[in-house]
Amino acid sequence: MTTLAHPPALTILGEEEAMFRDAVREFAQSEVAPRVARMEAAGEIDSELISMFFELGFMGIEVPEHYGGIGSNFFTAAIVVEELSRVDPSVAVLVDVQNTLVNNALITWGTQEQLGRFLPRLAAGTVGAYALSEAGSGSDAFALLLRAVPDGDDWVLNGRKMWITNGAEAGIYIIFASVRPELGYKGITAFLVERDMPGFSVGKKEDKLGIRASSTTELILDDVRVPAGNILGEVGKGYKVAIETLNEGRIGIGAQMLGLAQGAFDHTVKYVQEREQFGRPVAEFQGVQFQLAEMATDIEAARLMVYNAARLKDGGAPFLREAAMAKLHASQMAQRVSSLCIDLHGGYGFTREYAVEKFYRDAKIGTIYEGTSNMQLQTIAKDLLRG
Repeated sequence: MTTLAHPPALTILGEEEAMFRDAVREFAQSEVAPRVARMEAAGEIDSELISMFFELGFMGIEVPEHYGGIGSNFFTAAIVVEELSRVDPSVAVLVDVQNTLVNNALITWGTQEQLGRFLPRLAAGTVGAYALSEAGSGSDAFALLLRAVPDGDDWVLNGRKMWITNGAEAGIYIIFASVRPELGYKGITAFLVERDMPGFSVGKKEDKLGIRASSTTELILDDVRVPAGNILGEVGKGYKVAIETLNEGRIGIGAQMLGLAQGAFDHTVKYVQEREQFGRPVAEFQGVQFQLAEMATDIEAARLMVYNAARLKDGGAPFLREAAMAKLHASQMAQRVSSLCIDLHGGYGFTREYAVEKFYRDAKIGTIYEGTSNMQLQTIAKDLLRG
């Protein structure tokens, strides 16, 4: 039976990029897809799958080769996140956070000593996590209560972090703390904290609506002594580390939502050609065809925006506005598309027997984490008004 699904045009990707995308897609179908239901039920990512990610270089995409990575670019990371998300956005966000937040922050702000100490581990087998959010600091990202106090050659950290992606699997954490609360955001500092440091522990794991296999946890720091050599960037410059890293992270979430929508759409195109009503396939009804066309257009628009933002980042051009637009559009689009995909599945779409139900639940987080839609609108508007 002919299919209405249409893969991304080769004009968007170079020949080598298209071949790489196809290889990631094949891996996702052969290795990730058979594990999705089991991981969803267990609420955790298969450890064997995580090992595969490291073996394939997915966890160190931009890490230079001499540190054990594959020495590629940000665009490559976006492709990996997109293709994994077509099958399971939960595993994609583990890879996304590792590359667009943790590795990127370390590569940009780390000292040579820090790069040599941490990058080989992050590329070879250690998961990373990025800990900014707290119970009282969401969109108000720098309203931090976690404190860092100097003590000799160390800093002593006390407090808690909330909603930390990869919290359960990580061995290295970038943790933001306030060293001088009276200075507001200018008192924020980023620290590299290791899981085995005394006083550090992983707390409650959240029971979530979607991306259930991805761990979202609380982190507890009780008199954790961190060497001064583990400060990422400079004392009081943590806000710059956070802002610049999250600008890149928005593109990663855009790629995740793009892949999610494409995955839901692919399942739906197949279903409407197989499902018959009134003696013919549902896909033959013009109303259904128009809905498919609208979804395909929405997805392709998001793809162009995500790819453009990633290209700008790799090219060293300004990408603040484009990254915010890509995340805003892709996350809202993913909710619209996944919802309509359930509609086109009818009653079956409301059951867990079909994949679109999970895509629909997974889509909701896209408008929330790494900056809500309102925060993206604010970023876009401010950038526009600055000219």
